[in-house]
Amino acid sequence: MYQFSGKLKMFSIALIVLGALGIGLGFYNAPSTVEEAMEMVASSDHGDGHGDETSHGSASKEEHSSQSHTNENHSSETHKTEDVHSENHNEASKDAHVTGGHADEATHGEHHDDAHAEHVFHQLQNRPWSAVYVALLFFLGISLLVLAFYAIQRVAQAGWSIVLFRVMEAITANLVPTSIIMLIIIALTATHFNHLFAWMGEGVFDKTSENFDPIVYGKRGWLNVPWWVIRSVFYLLVWNAYRMLIRKNSIKEDTVNDGYKLYKKNYNMSVVFLFLFMITESMAVWDWIMGLDPHWFSTLFGWYVLATLLVSAITVIAFVTIYLRSKGYLPKVNDSHIHDLAKFMFGFSVFWTYLWFAQFMLIWYADIPEETTYFVLRFTEYKTLFLSMLVMNFVFPILLLINSDFKSRPWFVVIGGIVILAGHYVDLFIMIMPGTVGGSWSFGIPEISATFFFLGIFIYTVFSAFAKADPIPKGNPFLHESEHFHYFNIEHHSEEDNQH
Repeated sequence: MYQFSGKLKMFSIALIVLGALGIGLGFYNAPSTVEEAMEMVASSDHGDGHGDETSHGSASKEEHSSQSHTNENHSSETHKTEDVHSENHNEASKDAHVTGGHADEATHGEHHDDAHAEHVFHQLQNRPWSAVYVALLFFLGISLLVLAFYAIQRVAQAGWSIVLFRVMEAITANLVPTSIIMLIIIALTATHFNHLFAWMGEGVFDKTSENFDPIVYGKRGWLNVPWWVIRSVFYLLVWNAYRMLIRKNSIKEDTVNDGYKLYKKNYNMSVVFLFLFMITESMAVWDWIMGLDPHWFSTLFGWYVLATLLVSAITVIAFVTIYLRSKGYLPKVNDSHIHDLAKFMFGFSVFWTYLWFAQFMLIWYADIPEETTYFVLRFTEYKTLFLSMLVMNFVFPILLLINSDFKSRPWFVVIGGIVILAGHYVDLFIMIMPGTVGGSWSFGIPEISATFFFLGIFIYTVFSAFAKADPIPKGNPFLHESEHFHYFNIEHHSEEDNQH
């Protein structure tokens, strides 16, 4: 039996504490007033490449003022050709017009500046919330997709992966704490403790309000707080219910006399779960991610997020397996199992790239305003991350893992996996941040601390769960095939060599 080492446990607790302190510091440093927000913007480096909106607004204002000044000079030159009486009359009229025009312009400018300042204020307040939200969805999504991959192995009756079942089950234990935190975020969001979802803003559905949004109003049957909360709770309940039952029955398989009957029950349960998962995963993505940009939608988005979380989930399975195998707790796992995990990492990296290209290319080529608006902000304000993400999620994994021999070498898989996880974190970051903080983004203490916090929870939960069950699922009828997965391959190749 595996024993959760004291050093690893202390490391996970240290990450949780350090992350919690950093998250608290992020909220403490967030502006509490509009004036404070504008002071933070003014004191920040406007040349950091993040697309500072205040600078953009100032530039537009200066351009508008310059154009007005040019028109005024042109008007003065025209009046010089008229007689003295007309000139005096026109000058008087002109002075009155210019004075009134400047007053109207000043009033309009002040109103625009006030609205812009309040907008930036909400963006800066959203930053610590968004940092927590990105990390939460990343670790929640990985845990969920490991659960889905585990269910797929049961439904497919795959033989190779049985010795990895306890690893997958342990990783899915992280679904419990992340779901609890997600419920807290849902409750705080629904009660307007944050401004993450623009469609929840005051007056958005009120036709008499200046904040009325006709596009969001047309989606009010789906985008309304009570129905959004009910759906969110339902998703989490379905996922955690299956995780609890399948884990319990999987351990029970090792002790019951008639293991095949229980195995068949687990098979049927997994079939039902996968059906519900494909529906709830897409709906959750619409609610929790696509809802951040309520004017935009994509029918491919659910699959796209599925791909980015699935390749991350398989990478995490590989990481935990390699670590436990190196410590001697997975004696039945061999290089062929690592090789197959690496093949999935490689294959789903290609699948993610296909979905990314399909979504981006079609929207770019069609050039429909309500579709391209999603990529405009991301390609302008997040250009470096947007382009580097393709290298991390496609180019690097392909070059590193395309060689079959490299897939069996754990240190190659770890190097590729680190880049893959970083790349897909950036992918999720780009999905969420533009809709919550716009151009007021950065990567610092809140983002790093949130990642540390959920990583600490992940390590503590996963290895605690792994220590509570036998590392080998002895009651599974396909265990023998999985244990000799490598030897079957050797025998197969040996027979071919003898025939030649």
